[in-house]
Parts: sequence; structure tokens; C-alpha cells
Amino acid sequence: MSITAGPRGAHVTRRLSQLYAGLALYGASSALLVVAGLGLEPWGVLHQGLAERTGISIGVVSIIIGAIVLLLWIPLRQRPGLGTVSNVFVVGLAMDGTLALVPEVRGLAAQAGVMVTGIVLNGLATGLYIAARFGPGPRDGLMTGLHRHTGRSIRLVRTAIEVAVVVTGFLLGGSLGVGTVLYALAIGPLAQFFLRLFAITEGGDTTAAGRTSGQAILPQ
Repeated sequence: MSITAGPRGAHVTRRLSQLYAGLALYGASSALLVVAGLGLEPWGVLHQGLAERTGISIGVVSIIIGAIVLLLWIPLRQRPGLGTVSNVFVVGLAMDGTLALVPEVRGLAAQAGVMVTGIVLNGLATGLYIAARFGPGPRDGLMTGLHRHTGRSIRLVRTAIEVAVVVTGFLLGGSLGVGTVLYALAIGPLAQFFLRLFAITEGGDTTAAGRTSGQAILPQ
């Protein structure tokens, strides 16, 4: 029994470590985009806009919006996993923690460097936590749930959601700029690359897992 429990326990430990490292890094990388001040990812625009209007920290706003989105799973009959619930809290806390530690950045060159670093780390974080296979984030689950219930393509559903989120966030005062465009263009290829790099299977065949995970995000 101990012979089988050891490798299995190590497997679960690796998945959990990868999940929480990915979620924490996701929050930290989103915070770097805020620090750069050159435009945020779509949901970040909404979070920042609401933070500006309410006076609540952007990390706490992220947690509140994540919880609201998770409630929308109920009529869509989506089942949250450990990663789904953890996503709601860990990302927001990591974001606020990073913003409290990272100093203000001055100068376009420094801002651009922080922006690019944030986008690359965000792709790395996405690959880490999705490849851990503990369930999708609340926003991804909303997208797949609407796709299943409406019959529309994942690409169309995702585009509609993110356009609505960006427009709403911008009208509320969120930061929309070159970082938003660069993020939209780069996050797909980056996430696919890191998904394949960090893929985990029971039997340790990372190549097969990478193909499956990579294919799963291609249409998005």
C-alpha cells in the first residue's frame, strides 16, 4: 500500500503546488500590468474601473467579481473544482500583495518592460494552474457553460464576453491601452506553450497531456 501511495501522493502534491503557484503568479502578473500603466487584460480593465468607482482595492474587486461569476455557474449547471474556488481568492490576494510591494514605475521604457514581463508571466501562470487539472477558473467556466447552452462557438462566446467586459470597464475608468492589445494577441500562444510544458498525467506522459491541454484552449 505504501508503495502505491508514495508516487500517488507525490503526484497530487505536485498538482497542488502547481495550482497554487500558478494562481499566485497570475495575480502577481496582473498586478504588474497595473503597475506598468499601459493597459490591462480584459477582466483587469473591469476590475480597475470598479475599484476606481468604489474605492475598494482591485484585488478585492477581483474576488467579488469572481464570486459573482461563480454564482452564474448555477443556472448553467457547471461544477466547480478546487481550482475554481481557489482561483476566486488566491488571484485577488496575490494581486493586492504584489501591488503593496512593487514600487511605482516611471519612464516609458521601464513601463514597457514591466508590461511585457507581466504578460509573459501571466501566460506562464495560466499554463501552470490549468495544467494542474483542478477545474477551470470562474470566468473560463462561464464561457464554456454559455457555449454548451447556446450552441455558439467558444471563440464567439469568449469574444462577446470580453468585449462586454472591456467596454464596461473602460466606461468605469479602467485602463485600456497597448498592453490590452498585446495581451490579447500574445496570451493564447503563451498559454498553449506553457500548458504543454507543465502538463501532468497519472502515468507521467507529459507529451500526451500537453496535446490535450493545448487543443483545449486553441479555439478560445
